[in-house]
Amino acid sequence: MIYLDLFLGFLRVGCFAFGGSYGAIPLIRDVVLSYGWLTEDSLTNMIAVSESTPGPIMVNLATYVGSRQGGILGAILATFAVVLPSFVIILLVFAALKAVWAHPVTQAALGGLTPCIIGIVLATGLTMILSNLSGAGGVVGWREAALTVVLAAVLFGAKPLFKRSVSPIALILLAAVLGVVVYGF
Repeated sequence: MIYLDLFLGFLRVGCFAFGGSYGAIPLIRDVVLSYGWLTEDSLTNMIAVSESTPGPIMVNLATYVGSRQGGILGAILATFAVVLPSFVIILLVFAALKAVWAHPVTQAALGGLTPCIIGIVLATGLTMILSNLSGAGGVVGWREAALTVVLAAVLFGAKPLFKRSVSPIALILLAAVLGVVVYGF
């Protein structure tokens, strides 16, 4: 039964995840929490790990949850289910692309989806920040607050100071080093 649950749960994520992996995080969250596959804290940790490893977050999370719940077969089924809708949609879009792409309705639909996806990504980011800041009992921990402030300062301060954005890789490495320093000692 777990294999069917994994397949259907991640098929649902794959079918309704618009806007890429970050837009899929709320859907993944709903699925893994409703089935009880991960806790809120372990999901937040796995999002961080999935972000720092190669590959799409959605595929990494599906593979991890699938392997944790159903071994190798569970990992294969969850990963296959999460990518299957995109694969089918890409094949269909490719076949119809030339005829439909320039149509005003298509352009209007794509233009309408863009602000929606931006809102979903921002809401997810704010939810993760607030979840990270609230420690045990909902009290804001000084370590979490300090890390958030330092990383935000680096992210938003690099462009005005150095006339270029900070590299995502550099930001991930900085977050890892700061995490080891703050939580390791």
